[in-house]
Amino acid sequence: MLQKEPTGDRGGEGKEEASEKRNRAFRRSLVCREMGEEILTEERKTLIERLRDFTTSELCDGAGLYHSMEYTIKPWINGARIAGPALTVDVPSGEGAIVADAILAAAEGDVIVVAGRGNCSCSYWGDHRSFCARMKKAAGVVIDGAFRDVEECEEVGFPVFARGITCGTAGKSGAGAINVTVSCGGVTVRPGDIVVGDRNGVCVIRPEEAEEIMAQALRKREKQKTLVEEMKRTGVVMTKVKL
Repeated sequence: MLQKEPTGDRGGEGKEEASEKRNRAFRRSLVCREMGEEILTEERKTLIERLRDFTTSELCDGAGLYHSMEYTIKPWINGARIAGPALTVDVPSGEGAIVADAILAAAEGDVIVVAGRGNCSCSYWGDHRSFCARMKKAAGVVIDGAFRDVEECEEVGFPVFARGITCGTAGKSGAGAINVTVSCGGVTVRPGDIVVGDRNGVCVIRPEEAEEIMAQALRKREKQKTLVEEMKRTGVVMTKVKL
């Protein structure tokens, strides 16, 4: 975990040098996981790709309640399905500067999760952050709050899931924490949890639960497919999919 408090001028330390130090610190904090493994081992990459084959609706069928974020968090930019490990950002309501530091910490494939406490009176994200996150090859951003620069973000094409849009800016104190457990859209998100988003919404899957969830989702998918084929063959309407 890395926390930041509001800071002023650091004297002789150059901005680029300070930024690089923060970047290194963030990456060190993100690499440490259970068993000392990095977030995206080959096994984890394969797991994420398998999860990407399912819609969020199917995954929620497999997972049950309390895995889906509130319905107001939805795709605004680039409705493509995203899936990746959560890089979490806990920000005080209305403060957004630390989000820029989180982008520096992002690894390829990360989903940046901004726990903005539902504040839609300020923007935690905009076109420049989308451009930077795309350069870092992050998978997308999920914001429990608002973003702005809609046309420019559409031009960049980086996937943005958010609660709303506003032209307002956010505070610049730099307070907040990166890579901590957060609440986003009513769901607890731990660093490294797998976040999947599509046009249906956003769900959060704990890696240790993923295999069982996918197995359940696959059973539901196959059962529904069989049921539809049976309905076409017989002309009998069957409204319930029984597992």
